[in-house]
Amino acid sequence: MSFICPLCHAPLKIAAKSYRCPQGHQFDMAKEGYVNLMPVQHKRSKDPGDSAEMMLARRAFLEAGHYDPLRKAVGDSLVTFLPEQAEAILDIGCGEGYYTAFFADLVAGKGACAYGLDVSKTAIRFAAKRYPQAKFCVASSHRLPFADASLNAVIRIYAPCKAQELARVVKPGGVVITVAPGPRHLVQLKGLIYENVQLHAPDNETLTGFHLARQHALAYPMSLTGTEAAALLQMTPFAWRARTQVREQLTRQEAFDCETDFCMRVWVREH
Repeated sequence: MSFICPLCHAPLKIAAKSYRCPQGHQFDMAKEGYVNLMPVQHKRSKDPGDSAEMMLARRAFLEAGHYDPLRKAVGDSLVTFLPEQAEAILDIGCGEGYYTAFFADLVAGKGACAYGLDVSKTAIRFAAKRYPQAKFCVASSHRLPFADASLNAVIRIYAPCKAQELARVVKPGGVVITVAPGPRHLVQLKGLIYENVQLHAPDNETLTGFHLARQHALAYPMSLTGTEAAALLQMTPFAWRARTQVREQLTRQEAFDCETDFCMRVWVREH
């Protein structure tokens, strides 16, 4: 299996470190091994996605192991629901590849190739350089560069994606594994930013074309250093609301206790 052209949707074939379609559209592989399948007309900004600073913060926090229980829980569901012989899986919004590489190792025994996709070229460059066991591309999660019914599984940790696109690319009987924040996720961190802290609203998502096969919550406390807490803040959607004083305060702290609260679901593609 390979990518499809983001312009004409024909299959892409690789030759001499370039992907080409029958219409002549060409996408060169970067020296790190990834391919950019985000045409300029599909971009909403010049350099979409997370910055290098955000990626470094994300990598530092994840490598400290605080989200290892989440990664393992998603991996367990992936192995449980994948068939014995699988072709391909996709990690949407993969960032710097922390989850993707783990999933790639898990599914290698089933013969499956793991793909990672993110809108951030900086993130994908980080990922491809470090994790050769997966294939990475810069692309929009709303225009997945994969053929119809070509993926056995899609993992979507927080990342947005249209239900129609998921239904298009996932094989009948394949799965989508989603992770969303539970009500008390990072509530202590939010308390440093907002005067009136609102718990996350219940996630009542439905996916047309899929049925819900499994749902469970994962919640556990984290004991972070101040530097780790500041890195975690940098990863969150509400980082832009945080004043400079909040970041400085966190960095100076010896310890910061914070809750995690994740809602995990496994959706099976209907036949």
